[in-house]
Parts: sequence; structure tokens; C-alpha cells
Amino acid sequence: MTTNLPKRQVSEPNQSIIDWLLDADPAIRWQVMRDLSGAPLELVAAERARVATEGWGAELLALQGEDGRWANAAWNRGWNSTMHALMLLRDFGLDPASEPSQRALGLVREKVTWKGSGPPECENNPFFAGEIEPCINGQVGAAGAYFGQDVRGIVARLLGEQLDDGGWNCEAENGSTRSSFNTTICVLEALFEHELSAGSRPEVTAARQRGQEYLLERHLFRRKSTGEVIARDRKGNATWTEFAFPTWWHYDVLRGLDYLRRARAAPDERLAEAIDLVLSKRDSDGRWPLEVRYPGEMPVEIDEGVGQPSRWITLRALRVLAWYSAGN
Repeated sequence: MTTNLPKRQVSEPNQSIIDWLLDADPAIRWQVMRDLSGAPLELVAAERARVATEGWGAELLALQGEDGRWANAAWNRGWNSTMHALMLLRDFGLDPASEPSQRALGLVREKVTWKGSGPPECENNPFFAGEIEPCINGQVGAAGAYFGQDVRGIVARLLGEQLDDGGWNCEAENGSTRSSFNTTICVLEALFEHELSAGSRPEVTAARQRGQEYLLERHLFRRKSTGEVIARDRKGNATWTEFAFPTWWHYDVLRGLDYLRRARAAPDERLAEAIDLVLSKRDSDGRWPLEVRYPGEMPVEIDEGVGQPSRWITLRALRVLAWYSAGN
């Protein structure tokens, strides 16, 4: 699948691509200004503040009920629940210190439980206490930590659930001893976000670095045992070499690379093939398409559809390539 990929010639995006990315919702525009166009910090901050009051961010905040929930659920399979809304707001970069953010998170913290959304034994859990599945707790923990909530209980539980191979798996409670890429990436994002918000602790950093190594040993998409490309994951039938946004609980190669970029991991040759994969998907105009949209109901529409050039995928790919290029 990757034997004839192009050489790693990482070039700066041209101005037309930057202009296309900037012609977007504030949720994308402020990140482009910060990461790609070198805008002054005060202009970046002003643009970021618009996420709470304009466009997708404001639209998503307006969908929250007075009971603190989105779609009347802490979690659901439709991608429009409280957990999924908070994950999107995190992706949008909603400022946790803004008044709309403080109000929304206060309602979640004070009113939302797992009743009707999780296992019976978790029904009375406050939202940010999580439930029992590490993939769900990883997403709750990542969003909660980003927004400054107390997720120490989730983090402690996740640390105790790490498997011997360095990763995590929601099927461990059913006897699985091998980790899952899907679960592992959700947990890694939570641990890193917790370290950013609450400060690093040796046990958290060590667990996270073991989890990173789990991915790196497999070159982000190969079996460690045979070296074969993992064509599809067995649980969700997703193709890890196709890029989605939002990813929800699904792993893909770009998500793995984007986590490593944010975690400031040092690029090494085990990532070369994954970088080649990203480069191979850039079109003749320098943009990347959305390749996958998982079934469910998006609370707000944030892309043009599968097969169309995607500002989200393009932004994430360009940031990954810049990180990799700077480290090599």
C-alpha cells in the first residue's frame, strides 16, 4: 500500500492555500493565523475570541439545553451528545476562559450525569467523573482537561488500565490483553491534555510515553508481529489510512501524527512511512480531501463533504508536515 509513495519533500504552503484556509469559520481561521501565517498574537487572540460568538462555535453552544446536556445525553452513538459537543468545541479552540465557555462548562459540571448514557453502576456519576470504558473516558478526560475541569479520577483510572504492551483497550474487561489503536489514541490525548492543564506528573508522563511507543513500534499503522499494514480495524471497520474529521473514537494515521505533533515528540524514521502517506494525499492545488465521515448526526456542519477539499484535514496535515520537517 505504501511502497511507491513520494519522497518526503515537505514544502511550505503557498499563499493561495493560506488564503483559502483563512476564508473560513473563526474556529479554523484563528488556528491558521497562529500556526501557518505567523499573525501577531493579539490578532490571533481576537480571532479566537470570535469562536464563542460567531459561526460554528456559537451555533454549537446555542444547542446546549438548560439541563447542561446536548441532545439530551451525556453520550450517544449519534455524535451530537454532550461529550461529542465538548470534543468539537475543544477542536474549535473555544477559549476556556471565555464567559460562554464558563457558563456551558458550569452547566455540565453541575447538572449532567451518566444516567441513561452509561452502564447502570455509573448512572449517578457526575459527567467529569466518567464511566468505565477507557475510550469514552479518554474523550471525556481530554475535553474536561482542556476546559479546566477536574478529571483526576478519570486519569487515575486510565493509568491503572494500561496494558503490558503499553496501550489501552476497551475490551480488556472482556479478557483482551492486546491494546487497541482506537482506545490508545483517545487515552493519550486525555493524558496529554491533563498534563497541559494540571501540570506533569512522573507517573502520567511515563504512561503516556509508553503509549506513544506502542504507536511508534507499529509505525502508526502496521502490525508489530508481521509488519503488515492494518487495512481495517476490527471493531469499527474504519480504514486507518483514510482521514476523517471529526474522528470521534476512531483512530487514523493523521490523528496519530497530530497527537505526536502536539505532544512535541521527536520525529524519527518510524514515522517516515506515515508522513509519506500524508504527502501522497495532497492534491494538485495543495489541499487534502475529507475521505471519511462516520455515520451519525453532526450537530453543526463543518465541512463540504466526503471527497471534497477539507480545510480541517488540510490544516492538520500542514501542521504535521511542518512539525516533521522541523525535526528532521
